Amino acid sequence: MKNVFDMYFLKKYLGKKILQKAILLIVLIVGISAHAQSQPTKEDLQKKEEQLRKEINELSQSLINIQKNKKASLSQIASIRRKIAAREELINTITKRVRLLDENIYQSNLEIYRMKKELDTLKQQYARSIAFAYKNRSNYQFLNFLFSATSFNDALKRVTYLKSYRRLRETQVSNIVKTQEVLQQKIGTLTVYKSEQSQVLATQKTQLQDLEEDKKQQDNVVKGFKGQEKEVTSLIRKKEKQRLQMKNTITAIIAREKAEAEKAARIAKQKAEAEAKKTATARNNNTKTTSPSSSTTTANVTNNADVNEMASTNNSTRTYNVLESTEEGLEMSINFEKRNLNWPVSVGTVIIPFGEYQVTDKLQGKSDGIEIAVPKGTSVKSVANGKVTYVGDYGGDQAVIIRHGKYLTVYSHLSSISVSKDQEVKAGTVLGHSGFSTDGEESLLFMVANDKGNFLNPRSWLKSR
Repeated sequence: MKNVFDMYFLKKYLGKKILQKAILLIVLIVGISAHAQSQPTKEDLQKKEEQLRKEINELSQSLINIQKNKKASLSQIASIRRKIAAREELINTITKRVRLLDENIYQSNLEIYRMKKELDTLKQQYARSIAFAYKNRSNYQFLNFLFSATSFNDALKRVTYLKSYRRLRETQVSNIVKTQEVLQQKIGTLTVYKSEQSQVLATQKTQLQDLEEDKKQQDNVVKGFKGQEKEVTSLIRKKEKQRLQMKNTITAIIAREKAEAEKAARIAKQKAEAEAKKTATARNNNTKTTSPSSSTTTANVTNNADVNEMASTNNSTRTYNVLESTEEGLEMSINFEKRNLNWPVSVGTVIIPFGEYQVTDKLQGKSDGIEIAVPKGTSVKSVANGKVTYVGDYGGDQAVIIRHGKYLTVYSHLSSISVSKDQEVKAGTVLGHSGFSTDGEESLLFMVANDKGNFLNPRSWLKSR
C-alpha cells in the first residue's frame, strides 16, 4: 500500500517526465552495479592466465611426443586445435587485463587531476590566510580588535575566534601535507599500472605471434593428413565403431543393473510383507509376542524396501530412481553430483575433447569422453566410491566401468586391470594402468554416463586443475 501511495505522490507532484527520468536513472545505476559485480578481478584473470599457460605448455610437450610417431594420429590434430583454442582464450584473457588496466589508469588520472585541483584550492586558501595574518600582524591591531568589544562576552568570543583562526591555518597546513602525500601515492600507483600495462601488452604481442605459429603448424598437420586421408578415415571409423560398442555396453549394463535393483527391491518388499503378515497372525492368535529386536529387524527391512520414502527423506526434491534404492546408492549419487571429483590420473593433458572435433575440412570425429595423454603404465584411479560393474575387452580395448549410484564412469585404453567385477572401490583405488589408444598414442579414455545411457562432459564433473 505504501509503494502505491509513493507512486501516486510522485506522479502528482513530480510529473510523469520526472518520474520516467528517475526510473531510468535507477535502472542505469542497477545495471552499472550488476556489470561491475560481474567483471572479473585482476586476481581472477591472472589465475586463469596461469591455468591456460600450464595447459598450453602441457599440450606443447604432448605434441612433441605425438610427433615422434610418423603415422597419422587423430590425437595430433585434436591437440593442436585445442592448443590454438587455449591460446586464443589466453589472448582474450590478456585483453581483458589490458582493459582493466586501461580503466585503472583512467580512474587514477581522474583522481590525480581532482587531487591536484583540491591541492591548488587548499594552497590558495592558505595563502589568503597568511596574507590576512601578515596584514594584521601588529600587537596594536590585535589589542584594538579585543578592546573594541562591546562586552566581556564579546571579548571572549573574539579571543576564541582568533584561536580558531590559528587552528584553521594549522589544519590547512596539515591538509596540504596529507593531500600531497596521497597525491604522490596515486602517482606512484599510476606508474605501476603503466609499467604493468606495458608488460601485459608485450605478452599479448608475443602470444599473438605464437598463435600464428600454432596456426601454421596446424596447416602443416592438416596437409599431412590429406596425404594420409585413407588412414585417417580408417582410424575415425575404428574409433566410431568402438564408441558405438561402448554405448551398447553401457546401455546393457544399465538395463542389467536396473533389473537387479528392481529384483532386490521386490524381494525385500515381499520379505517385509511376509514378516508383517506373520507378526499380525501371531498377535491375533495370541501365541507369540513380537520381541523388540524382531520389530527392529522388520522395520529395517521395510525401510530398505520403501525406497521412495528413503529418497524423499534424504532429498525432498529428488525423483525416485531404482539405482538409488539403497542408502549406499543414494549417497554415492549425491556425492557424485557435487562435481568435485578427482582426476583419474595425477598427470596428463586432454588431447581429444568431449563431443565432436574437427580433423580436416571434410573429416570430423566424435568422442563420448575425454582422451588424456599419459605415459604408458600410468596408474588409473577411481574418481569416486562405487562398484565395479564391468571388466573386459571391447573392440580391442580393455576397460573398467564403475557404477556410482545412478552414474557410471568408464576407464578405457588400459594395458592392465587390477580390479574384478562386483568389487567395491573407494575414490583413489587403483583400477589398472594406462596403455595405447586406437591410433597408437599413449593415453587414457575417461567417460561419464547417467542412468539413461547419456554421456556427459567429464570436464564439468572433475576438479579444476
